[in-house]
Amino acid sequence: MVSHMKTTVNLPDELLREAQNLARREGTTLRNLIENGLRTVVQQRADESRFTLEDASVDGRGLQPEFRGAGWEHIRDAIHGRSA
Repeated sequence: MVSHMKTTVNLPDELLREAQNLARREGTTLRNLIENGLRTVVQQRADESRFTLEDASVDGRGLQPEFRGAGWEHIRDAIHGRSA
């Protein structure tokens, strides 16, 4: 079941005239033109708001030699500039 809601929208006169002319040229109604335009914008915004985590991996050779086999405490101390 499809329902419709009636609403009022204030548009600049020039924009309304352009939209009416476009609807006439395309053989459609102003209502249909506005509905399609609004659907397009809503979909674009929904697509833009989706979060994509960027790939931050590197193509290295693993840990530097001084950290291979080291415990977390040693790595943490090195990050914070503390000597072991």
